[in-house]
Amino acid sequence: MTAQRRRWPWAAAAPLHCADPAGPRPAPSVNDSPAPNASRPRRIAVIGGGVSGLAAAHRAQTLLPEAEVRLYERGPRVGGALDSTRHDGWLLERGADSFTTKLAGAIDLCRELGIADQIVETNSQHRRALIASGPRLLPTPAGFVLMRANKIGSVLSTRLLSWRGKLRLLAEPFIAAPPEVQQPGYDESVASFATRRLGREAFERLVQPLLAGIYVADATQLSLAGTMPEFLEAERTYGSLTRALWRGPRPAGATAERQAAENNSSGARYSVFVSLRSGVSGLVGALVDALPANCVHRGVEVARVDRDSGGWRLRLIENGQPRDEAFDAIILAAQAPLAGRLLAGVDAELAGQLAKIRYASSAVIGLVCRREDVGHDLDGFGFVVPAVENRDLVAGSFASVKYPGRLPDGLVHLRAFAGGALRPELVDRGDDELVALARRELGELIGLRGEPLWSDVARWRESMPQYDVGHVTLVDDILARVATHPGLAVAGNAYRGVGIPQCIASGRGAAEAVVGQLA
Repeated sequence: MTAQRRRWPWAAAAPLHCADPAGPRPAPSVNDSPAPNASRPRRIAVIGGGVSGLAAAHRAQTLLPEAEVRLYERGPRVGGALDSTRHDGWLLERGADSFTTKLAGAIDLCRELGIADQIVETNSQHRRALIASGPRLLPTPAGFVLMRANKIGSVLSTRLLSWRGKLRLLAEPFIAAPPEVQQPGYDESVASFATRRLGREAFERLVQPLLAGIYVADATQLSLAGTMPEFLEAERTYGSLTRALWRGPRPAGATAERQAAENNSSGARYSVFVSLRSGVSGLVGALVDALPANCVHRGVEVARVDRDSGGWRLRLIENGQPRDEAFDAIILAAQAPLAGRLLAGVDAELAGQLAKIRYASSAVIGLVCRREDVGHDLDGFGFVVPAVENRDLVAGSFASVKYPGRLPDGLVHLRAFAGGALRPELVDRGDDELVALARRELGELIGLRGEPLWSDVARWRESMPQYDVGHVTLVDDILARVATHPGLAVAGNAYRGVGIPQCIASGRGAAEAVVGQLA
């Protein structure tokens, strides 16, 4: 069923240079380029209409109100993976459904946009993740967060691990750290680190599925320094994750209640995740509304980026018609390989660096079903599936448990996630086949039966960057190279974090960099 999407008003920008009808013309010469001067407003282009690009455009316009900021999105909608939809009065998420309050980026932006009063917390009940083990869903040990076991009793009582696996996990404080971790720039895969510190069974049954639910990645290639540097630092400083918990400083301002919530959380600290009453797309709508009417341009592809002494020039294609426009600065908030292709004629070395960042695709299958057709208690926010289970799903979410009140009583919204780095071929299956796959898997895991009242498939192609080992060094090199080009910045989830707050911070930081140069 086709999802309903909210549409925002926009107006096309008047072209500064029109292409010859016979075909693309050569790039303008230096003498054709308008030199910056006080009588002309500065022009800033943002390429990419995800939340990073929108945050960049908003920040640039706020810092330099007299500037002409133009955001170009080649697709029909903006917001990227933030895609809330309405159906028969139901509120449904097709992509990301939450953002964390642990990082200030999203919360601060909500306050700035005047929508902080719309923030809603997750349901205070069932704040835990479940893990598939055969045909059952078992709770993650209480207090186990990604790679750290905060409560010995919960490890001893879990049915997810054998006694051998439990004892190996509890032996973590006695595992010596290799001397090479002290070397500057050291990195290794999450699989290597977790297996070395916690044992293979704990890695396969706990760490790998929990991380796959976040990064849809192959843990044997996933960078520890790029995704969980706090664990690397804990080993460097204390020689052990457990000893870091015993001896390390408590977070500033942590209360007893907050610490208890962290210790009792399961898999993910769901108490720090929130959304908006209108869904995460409410943030997208607020950003678009805060921008000038002629700022956001959908359905416009940026085909080429050129640089000359007068600034930057973009070759734009809209409705099949090319045109050139001149800008004083550009922010590339597109996928890293696309940013590299656009910059190939400007800086081949930078383009090659950007091309090294790989991406994974995933599919989100949404089902609305009668509660009576689900045999499981739904006593968690969702579940993750270890790769060793050899199932077709990466994870599942009980969305109507996580955020109740979005559907009428008696209905449940279930979301199933397929694809990712380990099963990329699944994303290319047809909608009917993916819905059937989700129904089969959910039937085995939560006793789903009967026909769904509504179904939907959202494919997020090349949307999740893969932070491979060496990612931090690669990004450092990319950003250093970008800094050699005045008026250029990059933003997005490819660099310093994949969550909504990190994307917002990336976009805002890029805007501050180019505005600082222009000012």
